[in-house]
Amino acid sequence: MYSCYIHVTDLVKANILALEALFSGKKKTAIYNLGNGLGYSVKEVIETCEKVTGRKAGIEYTDRRPGDPARLVASSQKIYEELGWKAEYSLEEIITSAWKWHQRKG
Repeated sequence: MYSCYIHVTDLVKANILALEALFSGKKKTAIYNLGNGLGYSVKEVIETCEKVTGRKAGIEYTDRRPGDPARLVASSQKIYEELGWKAEYSLEEIITSAWKWHQRKG
């Protein structure tokens, strides 16, 4: 399974741009997909978590659940073309940010 991961800061920036476009009259309404356009496997996410945290994860491999798509990746082309937004954070930056937050919060 490949999924799209996005940092909350990227989501906030996209929402601010959309609100500014709405309030300025540039856009009346619009629906945007938000993502980085890349797909990461669960294995890649786990390996990145292990790298960032310095901890090994216990992994048990199983078959994909019935109905789960093999790839679920959002295209942000529309919001990029209309508002100039694109995701800025890499998977490693997302996980590093989450890990630092977790460490601060205990």
